[in-house]
Order: sequence, then structure tokens, then C-alpha cells
Amino acid sequence: LQPFGEWCNLQPKDAAKMPESAWKLLFYTLSWSYGIYLLFFTDYPFFYDPPSVFYDWKKGMDVPTDIAIAYLLQCSFYGHSIYATAYMDTWRKDSVVMLLHHVVTLTLIAFSYAFRYHNVGILVLFLHDVNDVQLEFTKLNVYFKHRGGVYHRLNDIISNIGCLTFSVSWFWFRLYWFPLKVLYATCYSSLQLVPNIPFYFFFNALLLVLTLMNIYWFLYIVLFVAKVLMGQMQEVNDVREYDVEDSKKTTTVKKKEAGLQLPNALKEGVHLKNGLVKDKRL
Repeated sequence: LQPFGEWCNLQPKDAAKMPESAWKLLFYTLSWSYGIYLLFFTDYPFFYDPPSVFYDWKKGMDVPTDIAIAYLLQCSFYGHSIYATAYMDTWRKDSVVMLLHHVVTLTLIAFSYAFRYHNVGILVLFLHDVNDVQLEFTKLNVYFKHRGGVYHRLNDIISNIGCLTFSVSWFWFRLYWFPLKVLYATCYSSLQLVPNIPFYFFFNALLLVLTLMNIYWFLYIVLFVAKVLMGQMQEVNDVREYDVEDSKKTTTVKKKEAGLQLPNALKEGVHLKNGLVKDKRL
């Protein structure tokens, strides 16, 4: 994907971030499409009847192959994402929270599969992946607004529309449907259908942590909308990114650190010159 960014003549800062968003868009589109297939084109009634995730629940029950495939994809992706966030992706203001999110998500995926809460997991993944599809698609259009030294209005319009739909869908899917469907099923229906269900507090605690992180990121969305309404932002930008001034400060610090090494280099040059003089005297 990096050569593609260079071929499109993106700005250097955009070309550096484009591969990350393009890869995530590809994965989330695939995973969310598969979630749509499972919830709306099969016999699983989980979306329309959330308590059904615990119908006929038994310890050690078989996991259907189509659900196991979804778990394999998601578990491998979030296992990689922990490493990618720390060592590959652009570092942002919420990267620490993002790392925590990946750890919590991976724990939920692995343990929900092991302890047969897989029906709930499919519903959770579906309600979250849609926002990531919109986010990465919008970010790509932000990066492609300026390419080859030319402003492209179409990408700007798409990114503005994407921000609006992303803000609405985040609230609708993660802050309305998620508690209404998932938390209702896991906190209330589970005890009604399966008394003394194992790991009740463990899984619900992780789901509540996930809810709190969704609220935390929603504050970034509100901040973004507020800046637009007050005229503090002239174009769509990721408010989680560090400011240009912060980048300049970091560059300045690096230059100072490099400058501290200069006297040592000069000393080595002086020693080398003295050595050459001695050789001539000999």
C-alpha cells in the first residue's frame, strides 16, 4: 500500500498514514459484511431477539463452523493489532486507550469462545465494526483531498459526509443498541434463562469496560463537532492526532539531542587530524 500512496502523490504526512487506514478498511469491511451475513441471512435471531443468545445454552456446547470462522478472523486481527498499535501505527493521543481496547477485545473474543459465549460475541462485533468501516473510509478521503499538489473537492465532500454519518452511527450502534441489546442480554436475560451461569461477573465487567471506552471516544467526537460549530476547524481532521506544533517540538528536541553529539564528532576529527600531523612529522 505504501507504493500506491507514492503513486497517488499524497502529501508525505498523509502517505505515511494511508496504509494503516487502507488495511483497516479492508479488514473491517470484510468482517462487518460477514457479520451481516450471519445475523440477517442465516437462521440466527440474535439481532432481533437478543435474549436468544442464551437459548439452549450448555457448558461445552459445540460452536457452529460459520461462527468459529468469524472468531478466527477477529482473534487473529486483534492479536496483531496489539503489536501494530505499539510499534507500527501512528501514535495518537488515545493510543494507550486503544491498546487497552485491543487487550479487552482479545480477552473477550478468546474467553467467550472458550466458555461458549460465542453468540453474544457475534452481536458485539457486528455493532462495533460498522463504525470502524466509516472511520477508516472517512480518513482515507481526508488523506486524498490533497494529492499531486491539487485540491480535490469530491474527497473533501465525502469526508464531511462521512464525519456526520460516523458521529450518528457511533451513538446509535455503540451507545444505544449496544446497551439495549448486548448488555440487556448479558446482565439480565442470562440469569433468567441460565440461573447460576458461569463467569457472569467476569464477562459483564469486560463489556462494561468496553462501554466506558466507547463513551470516552464519543467525547472526542463531541469535541470535533464543537470545534467545527465554533469555527475552530476549517476542514476535517482527526482530533486524536497530535498538533503540528507538538510535532515541531519533537523535531526540535531530536535536533538538540543530535547537536549534543556534535562536539564528540569534532573531537574525533581533531584526534584524526593530530594523528595525520604526527604521521607527517615521522
